[in-house]
Amino acid sequence: MAETCFLIAPGGHAPAKALALGARGVVRVGMVLNDEIVPVQSLFERYDNVSASLADPCLVRMSELFERCRVFTLDTDFHIYRRHGRKVIPLLCTQ
Repeated sequence: MAETCFLIAPGGHAPAKALALGARGVVRVGMVLNDEIVPVQSLFERYDNVSASLADPCLVRMSELFERCRVFTLDTDFHIYRRHGRKVIPLLCTQ
């Protein structure tokens, strides 16, 4: 959610609208970082050669927790990231 708010603001979109989707239940944050801190830290270490924000390993981790997911992203690094070590992350993207 933080990454979404960050990315849409420069395009003139109000971050509060992204949060409103969460408030209405359209979008759900499916992970509590404190519960997944060790796996997220491990992903940061695994991809230390990629300039990643905290959102990236969190999304990778959520894709591991929710197998039937599709990650919506404009970030091309998601073509590099893998879940469970070697599995491609199902993406919904424009590239």
